[in-house]
Amino acid sequence: MDTMTSTKILGAFCGAFLIFLLGKWAAEVIYSTGGGHGGEEQAYVIETGDDGAEEEATEGPSLEELIASADLGKGEKVFGKCRACHKVEDGANGTGPHLYGVVGRATGAVDGFGYSGAMAAVTPEWNVAALDAFLENPKGYAPGTKMSFAGLKKAEDRANLIAWLDSLDN
Repeated sequence: MDTMTSTKILGAFCGAFLIFLLGKWAAEVIYSTGGGHGGEEQAYVIETGDDGAEEEATEGPSLEELIASADLGKGEKVFGKCRACHKVEDGANGTGPHLYGVVGRATGAVDGFGYSGAMAAVTPEWNVAALDAFLENPKGYAPGTKMSFAGLKKAEDRANLIAWLDSLDN
């Protein structure tokens, strides 16, 4: 390849880059919202009725009410998120301990499974409230846990799952 061809290729890249930068600049000018740059003030304020004070969150049904009205079929579907690491057969550990009889079981009580130290320190037993808190945010409830699951944000999903797990050994 001769120098003229190399120069043309380099010029084409520089020209394309210049067009990109000019397009970016034009878009910023056209779609600028002020944003406080350069001493600009906000053009108008939309009143939302919020004076900055946080409103008290409306509470839904309690955990006991959710468990009482839990759908076991939906709980089994939610368990699909857990299936990669946990098994529900008694004594069959996976990456995580088996969950057969987990409701009411002592924390860290599955033989043959190496728990992280964080799990034994959070609660003496896996009651409904402890499972709910753990399933909502595992790393927040038991800092240092080896469980990498992000958690179940919906209270109904957690209640359905806990009720389904509780039904396995009944």
